[in-house]
Amino acid sequence: DGGVGGTADSEILARLIKLETENKKLKSLAEDVKKITNNVNQLISRMSALEKGVKAPSNTSASQISQKSEEKPKKKDDDDVDLFGSDEEEDADMLKIKADRLKMYEDKKAKKPGVIAKSNIILDVKPWDDETNMKTMEDKVRLVTCDGLLWGASKLVPLAYGIHKLQISCVIEDEKVSVDWLQEQIEANEDLVQSVDIAAFNKV
Repeated sequence: DGGVGGTADSEILARLIKLETENKKLKSLAEDVKKITNNVNQLISRMSALEKGVKAPSNTSASQISQKSEEKPKKKDDDDVDLFGSDEEEDADMLKIKADRLKMYEDKKAKKPGVIAKSNIILDVKPWDDETNMKTMEDKVRLVTCDGLLWGASKLVPLAYGIHKLQISCVIEDEKVSVDWLQEQIEANEDLVQSVDIAAFNKV
């Protein structure tokens, strides 16, 4: 009996040791599972935090992009206004420059002497008869003077019956001297001059 009892105790002891060993393994496994669970939870928390962190900047970037896109047209409008204003200033400056140049040109043109229109005239001055003093008649003709009148050469041309006519040239400025006026002034010497005719008329 003592041998049987000893064997039974040994088996029980062996089972207890085995159970204790298995229990330790289970505890160790439970701790490992707990650690793994904690690690998983930490990973989940980190992933959530990362997702929130990525999402928030994304929203911020979108907001910034939207704000920038709204600001850009505004800036463009400002630029357009500035450019338009610059164009107006340039146009005003150009108009002023053109006006100044035009005024300078007109002033210069007004001061610059223009081409003076002149005419070369040959007059036939006829006396009443052959007794008329032709030298005196020529002197009377040359006494007709005014600004723009310049007497030239003269000669006596025979007509008929010993009568000569005085042919005399002159240059006149068209704006200052009238041919009709010149004829009237010469014909005013009624005691010497019968008539005055234009023998030649040429523009100088």
